[in-house]
Amino acid sequence: MSDRPNPGRKLFPVEEANARLPLVQRIVEDVVAVSKDIVERRERLAQIKSGRRSATQDPYSEELAQIEDELEKERGRLYEFADELRELGVELKDGLVGLVDFPAQMDDRVVYLCWKLGEPEVLHWHELDAGFSGRQSLTAGSAVAEDDSAGSDGDV
Repeated sequence: MSDRPNPGRKLFPVEEANARLPLVQRIVEDVVAVSKDIVERRERLAQIKSGRRSATQDPYSEELAQIEDELEKERGRLYEFADELRELGVELKDGLVGLVDFPAQMDDRVVYLCWKLGEPEVLHWHELDAGFSGRQSLTAGSAVAEDDSAGSDGDV
């Protein structure tokens, strides 16, 4: 039996995790779109740079620097999305595929309820150290938040 690794961590019953999915899904859709855009643009930028010589009078160096600045701003947006999810109590695990975890209580231990973009609801869980490869099917009602005083009967 393990205690909560983070005593201030919000724990989600399955029902509450599913109730938050519409908002989480919108944020995760943005995360995936921005992540894929950044990866594609970085790959293109690397290809362009690999075929170039470094010259002080390069007419495109200013444009390349501007593109790099734009990519850095997009990366900042990703951090903002991750912070938004964190404020909701949700942990972003993979921005390219849209994978998030909701901390939950199951059988006197903390686990993760696992959801991936495209899934209709939270259908899986895994141990804290197991990751996506350790996902197991979730049976309804098996994950219940330890702190009932937070109230799972209120609106989210």
